[in-house]
Amino acid sequence: MAEPDAGGFAWQPHGSQIHFLACPTFECLYHGTRGPGKTEALLMDFAQHAGLGFGTAWRGVLFRQSYPQLEEVRVKARRWFPIFFPEARWNAGQSKWSFPEGEELLLRHMARPEDYYGYHGHEYPWIGWDELTNWPTPDCYETMMTCCRSSNAQVPRSVRATCNPYGPGHNWVKARFIDPAPAGEPFDEGGRTRVHLFGAIRENEILLDADPDYLKTLESDTNAHRRKAWLEGSWDIVAGGLFDDLWDPRVHVVEAFAVPESWRVDRALDWGSTHPFSVGWWAESDGTDFVDGSGATRPSLRGDLYRIAEWYGCTSKPNEGLKLTARKVALGILERERDLGYDVRPGPADSHIFSDAKIGRDIAGDMAAAGVSWTRADKGSGSRRLGAERLRALLAGALPRSDGPREQPGLFVFADCRHFIRTVPVLPRGTKDPDDADPNAEDHVYDETRYRIMARQGLGGEKRLGGFY
Repeated sequence: MAEPDAGGFAWQPHGSQIHFLACPTFECLYHGTRGPGKTEALLMDFAQHAGLGFGTAWRGVLFRQSYPQLEEVRVKARRWFPIFFPEARWNAGQSKWSFPEGEELLLRHMARPEDYYGYHGHEYPWIGWDELTNWPTPDCYETMMTCCRSSNAQVPRSVRATCNPYGPGHNWVKARFIDPAPAGEPFDEGGRTRVHLFGAIRENEILLDADPDYLKTLESDTNAHRRKAWLEGSWDIVAGGLFDDLWDPRVHVVEAFAVPESWRVDRALDWGSTHPFSVGWWAESDGTDFVDGSGATRPSLRGDLYRIAEWYGCTSKPNEGLKLTARKVALGILERERDLGYDVRPGPADSHIFSDAKIGRDIAGDMAAAGVSWTRADKGSGSRRLGAERLRALLAGALPRSDGPREQPGLFVFADCRHFIRTVPVLPRGTKDPDDADPNAEDHVYDETRYRIMARQGLGGEKRLGGFY
């Protein structure tokens, strides 16, 4: 425990902070509600190894996504570091703390994966990430892993991160840390150990004593998903997004059923190799009734759109593609369609797959030669915004009304289409265009869905919201 600061307080870790500081795994995420003191714990996790004899070999870098976001980190460091290390010095020009025995902690911002090249070849046995869910993809986090090393075998190596649920990166952070194991249970991933630890605001008695109304502030948040994330630390929300005000899994996710013969079944494609490809099979209602998964007869509206199957070409890592050839993807599609047992018609695909004389590529031609053909997706000016608007309309159309039956077509997803359910409802809004999805997010299933919704191949000349009827 340190001497008190000028305000009469000394920093002493509470329950979850103690576990975080003692964590032995290579990767550790400290998450939870707002207010348990995650940023202070992150700083102290680096500082606890200073003065142990590692000298200049103990070097760390702590990231926020933007330079202004670093200000709060700088304020907290300036408050506590001089108490524990009176001879520690802050260099504002280099944005760096230097400790008495030569240890260094750099405070940096990283917005894009390309920013990694400013650190290529560096050694940082300690790497910290504050508010990890601010990064829409894992690219920055994973690329910097190559810098977590030391030429001194005695120096510990660790990657530490903090965050709340909610934000552009909610989805990938949840997949990396939260889903594989319960809080506090380490698990192995690729030969490295990983764990997540939960912290709650009620542990921080100093904050609640100083600001007893802070809990009321969190409770009064009108955004139900954000309130659940920040007040309860819940990851079981839809967050950050373009569709989270409309998505209701109790309505939009349905158990699989046999599609009526009179409905149209087709496929859509967003191509990817290094990044995932997404194939979605869609059934569009002509307005006839159907028998649901429980055996009950249900009505449908003409234009209701059901995602009945999917194939997402990714590895076990989010946003990493399988790098399959066009022919192999086509053969995989045909195999899945034999299992589905429906007469599947060609649907829209990313226009990039069609012949491009500049690079000598004709992915659509290779797929057609294997027996899978496509129509061109609408990727004209304004199509991204319009696609988002129409998906919102379909999600809204699926919701039950209090004053009578539904009147507008809706979109529904079979329960085993897990990649749609995992990625589309949590798509964040773009920072430059809030009416569009963030282009840096994992948006491949969304793009494929958007192509299908925007398709214009009406029967009998009639153009419907869903596209084909």
